[in-house]
Amino acid sequence: MNPTTNKEFLNFLLKRFKIERERFDRSGVYAYTQRLLAYQSNRIEGSTLTEEQTASLFNHGTLPKSDDYYRAKDVEEMNGHFIMFNQMLDTLEEQLCPKLIKTFHYELKSGVFEDRANGYAIGDYKQRPNMIGIYQTVRPENVEEEMNLLMKWYVQQEINIAVLAEFHARYESIHPFQDGNGRTGRLILFRECLKNEIIPVVIEDANRNEYLEALKEYREVNSITGLIGLFEKEQQFYYERCKYFI
Repeated sequence: MNPTTNKEFLNFLLKRFKIERERFDRSGVYAYTQRLLAYQSNRIEGSTLTEEQTASLFNHGTLPKSDDYYRAKDVEEMNGHFIMFNQMLDTLEEQLCPKLIKTFHYELKSGVFEDRANGYAIGDYKQRPNMIGIYQTVRPENVEEEMNLLMKWYVQQEINIAVLAEFHARYESIHPFQDGNGRTGRLILFRECLKNEIIPVVIEDANRNEYLEALKEYREVNSITGLIGLFEKEQQFYYERCKYFI
């Protein structure tokens, strides 16, 4: 098979995701995507797990022997990401909405002991103000209103990569959850690409600085130019990796 259009490529992905997941196939594009997205997205947030360790965790539920300690939160969040990805596939026919986004957050974070011990809201909007570096985010009492406004805007758009860049930038600026905003945001980005016949975006940890600068550009001058350029580059990265399985 040699897909010539985005639609053909996306149809291939969705078909293989479904078949391989049902067969517990750990050798195809479904497992590859699970491992790739979980590794890159968690790594951006500071996870210490390597690609090999991520693969072992997904494929076998175990971690290789190591002289180093494994950080429990890294393992718990990696497993949560695998579950969140499956939840995303299971609900792909649904329209994106705040309830669904909260479900993604719950799957990511429900098994993370540290977050529960800290009293973080799991699967619900934040209850304490938080910041991104030196930047303030939306206060907890205003998150629901801002998220509803974002969703109202989004459902009125004709979805393309520029709209997804703006959605992602606005979502991250709201920062609706106590923790896990980046990972839920990047999963939503991947999901909405799949849903709208757009080659998915997988942001590499190697491009973390470019990614953070692009989000900073939006916060400071309301521009998504940098984010669009990065997304287009990361689309090519994911497509080139997936061509192996076609």
